[in-house]
Amino acid sequence: MDDAPEPHITLHPHSRQAQVIIDGTLLADTTHPVELRERGYPPRQYIPRDDVRMGLLTLSETVTHCPFKGDARYFSFGEHKDVAWSYQRPKEGMEAIAGMLAFYEGVSE
Repeated sequence: MDDAPEPHITLHPHSRQAQVIIDGTLLADTTHPVELRERGYPPRQYIPRDDVRMGLLTLSETVTHCPFKGDARYFSFGEHKDVAWSYQRPKEGMEAIAGMLAFYEGVSE
């Protein structure tokens, strides 16, 4: 019997399509997301930058720190402030999400 506690965060790469649409604009479309499951939070799809229309996003001044993932920079879309975030240099064990973007709204699978 394995009594090891479940990790706080688990990463699950998959091949289901994930899209981000805000105000009718397709911002991201991928079949290579990584689902991040963090205890106490809803699952988030991290999307490779190559599958995000980065030219439609602007880097915001918002920076947050997560003790498990590291420092995140945020992106806005038009009047929608801080709709996405990215860990450029995540903490050890979270390298799979480096540079990928997660979105608060508009994600569908």
